[in-house]
Formats: sequence, C-alpha cells, structure tokens
Amino acid sequence: MHHVAHMSTSTGWPDACAEYLTARHPDQLAALPVVQGEAPARFTLAPLSVAALGFAAPASAAPDQNTVYLDTKDGRITIQLRPDLAPKHVQQLKTLTKRGFYNGVIFNRLVPGFVIQGGDRTGTGTGDPGYKIQDEPVTTPYKRGTVAMARTSAPNSQGSQFFIVLDDAAGPVLEQARTYAILGEVVEGMDVVDAIAKVKTARKGFHDDVPKESVVIEKIIRI
Repeated sequence: MHHVAHMSTSTGWPDACAEYLTARHPDQLAALPVVQGEAPARFTLAPLSVAALGFAAPASAAPDQNTVYLDTKDGRITIQLRPDLAPKHVQQLKTLTKRGFYNGVIFNRLVPGFVIQGGDRTGTGTGDPGYKIQDEPVTTPYKRGTVAMARTSAPNSQGSQFFIVLDDAAGPVLEQARTYAILGEVVEGMDVVDAIAKVKTARKGFHDDVPKESVVIEKIIRI
C-alpha cells in the first residue's frame, strides 16, 4: 500500500506516526494554535507612489512552467514545483497532469494535523499509474505546505500518490523515514487544504483515516 512511511498493522500508519497520532488524534488533532499579532502603528505617513520616486513598479510574480493548480469544490490549491529538489518526481507529476491522470481522483486519506493524501485512481491507497519511478534524496525539511510523494517501504516504489503536510509538527515524524521525495510546496490555498483535512473520516477495510464523503480533485492543470 502506498502510505506515508512504513505501515503499522493497527493504524495503517508507521509505528512512529501511530505514536504521534495516538497522542493527538483523540481530539481530531485540531490544528495547533497560531499566535498572531502585529506591532502597534507609531507613525502615519502619506503614501508615496513608486513612480513619484523614479522607480519602476515591480512586476507581480507570474506563474511559470513549474506552477500547477489543483482544483477542488472547496477552492484552488496552487503548488510551486521544485525540480531542483526532485527532478524525476516533478517530471512525473507534470507528465501525469498532462495526461489528465489526476482529474476526478479523490484524496483517499486525511489525517488532521499530519497530511492529506491523494493521487490514486483506484481510491484505495494501493494504486499507481502502472509503473514506478526511482527514489531521489530528500535534502530539505518537511514542513506545513510541503508536497511530497507517497510510497511503500520498498525502494523505488513511488508512482502517482502524493501528500500535503498540514503542520510543521509532522516534520520530525516524516524525517524519521526521510524517503518521501519533496517535489514542491503550496504557495496559495492552504486554507483549502485545511478545509479538506476537516472532513470526517472512518476506518474502511484495512485503512484508517478514509474520508466519509469523497473529496475530489476536480483537475490539476498547468497554465
């Protein structure tokens, strides 16, 4: 089965992940509180135009060949791919996107505070595109918004499934395996990811954390 890390027979997740989830899952692993604040304003200045200062206005960041858009009923998730980190996996996602492979595919596993996982056309967590690709080294930490490939405990077992990390606190658990190639990060739409993670789940067959209602990837596109 294609899951994040080595499987635990009782949870469908690795032993380390099982301990992590056991500690936090009783309350549905509510997202960690974020303390936000802003410094009080001390001065009020009349706005100056950039043109008045003799500078050209900076161009807004434009989508490039490594930007993909994942559309759901809850909204759009914008992902910036990182071929500098995992060129084979980035090319794999681009190839499958061009084929329309992900259109209509569900997120088959949702674990609040940890990850949401999808990309399996069978919807069971065991599917792939009919072939596997080779491992690539993980050279950067897993954090909130990281997009990485799911795989089994076997080497070179990545296919089409991927996951999005929900919380920085999940990083140390994923680091224990450090085998899930990081192919990008969410740059817009984490509110959509969080909404998906709140869908109620249940055990289905041998799998935990299966959404009770289908969460569909309407399409993944490149513009």
